[in-house]
Amino acid sequence: MDLDLPVPPVPPATRGVAWLRATVARFSEGEAHTRRRALAERLLATIPPESLRRPGDHVATLAEALGAPRAIARDVRATASAYHPHLPPSPAADAAVARLVAAFGNRWDEPTAARIGLLVQATTATDALIAGATPPVPATRRVRDGQVVEVPLAGRPFGAGRHACPGRAHALAMAEGARAFHRLHHADTPLLLPNAWDSASATALAEAGFSAVGTTSLGVAAAAGLPDAEGRAKAETLALARRITHLPVPVTVDVEAGFGADPADLAAELHALGVAGINVEDGRGDHLADPAAQADLIRRAKAAAPALFVNARVDCHWLGIDRASALDRALRYADAGADGVFLPGLADPAGIERAVAALPVPLNLLAQLDLRTLTDLGVKRVSTGSLLFRAALGAAVATAEAFRDGLPTPEVPSYERVQALAQRG
Repeated sequence: MDLDLPVPPVPPATRGVAWLRATVARFSEGEAHTRRRALAERLLATIPPESLRRPGDHVATLAEALGAPRAIARDVRATASAYHPHLPPSPAADAAVARLVAAFGNRWDEPTAARIGLLVQATTATDALIAGATPPVPATRRVRDGQVVEVPLAGRPFGAGRHACPGRAHALAMAEGARAFHRLHHADTPLLLPNAWDSASATALAEAGFSAVGTTSLGVAAAAGLPDAEGRAKAETLALARRITHLPVPVTVDVEAGFGADPADLAAELHALGVAGINVEDGRGDHLADPAAQADLIRRAKAAAPALFVNARVDCHWLGIDRASALDRALRYADAGADGVFLPGLADPAGIERAVAALPVPLNLLAQLDLRTLTDLGVKRVSTGSLLFRAALGAAVATAEAFRDGLPTPEVPSYERVQALAQRG
């Protein structure tokens, strides 16, 4: 069959992407292919596929399993952009390869190439698998009668023959982990998303049985003595994300309006940490962002982290500004690649029904109506926003006042319970 034909040869090289092509099994034949494929198979044999079934950037997860920092995922993607021989040369990709080699011990040899090759192979193809493309790679190149030809892979999503993907089980596990948070938005009942403000609250909510945990920008900012929605809590938000991505449920992070950071950098950094989603608002203080600029922000975030669930917040109802444009904004953001749309402040049942009917992506609302009503209206995600943080703050003050006034104090978690949460945080 066509997949038994040889792959197009690549010239030898000592550095950069050209070295990687010349040193991996993917572009080899004969004894070199047999030896290099065996290296890749031995590496995969040390990684249980189920260990890769995690939220966050699947490339970062595989890098960690191979003994490298999760942060190298960005360099892997840069390398993948120039990996195949028919792609143009890229100095940026060559520099990325050098950094990847350094991350694996700075040895330009076949074992290092095998590790990098596995990561690169897990990038574009697995992105497509996660997105539901069938097959994830539509065709591959082979040589027939001295000519390079394209061989369709319909019905053979992982190839066949001696160049068949050796990591099928691993790829499927990574795709399943990456899809887990997305799937929660397509169930019969809405995803009820409680929003935490620190490690203890996030851990407690996960242990209470919620399917996912979000963060609240007000809670994170206020706990640090900072105002919300002014882009000043980036460090605190990233620090919290680092502490809670170990949780056994997907984590999504409220990034306000992006903290003034490059959206691609922010999305890639959070996804590499293990974050499954972000919530990004289009309100800037007391005014709305330019919708074209906001759509570009969303587009760049999705390009940098394709599997990241980007929830586009439309602040018209929340701020009481230009409510009539809310649905147009929401549709523009969905067209830009947003996976969901958040319309905080929308509590009119008729308006909710119109939004559900018009949007091609799941609708997220605040917990302003009861859950049964929101379910019946077709809402797919309900966020508590800052409610839990404000409730905790109110309960703390009420408890102190009750003790001061000689009144019974409410039952609270024990010291040991909170200490246990901290140890798991």
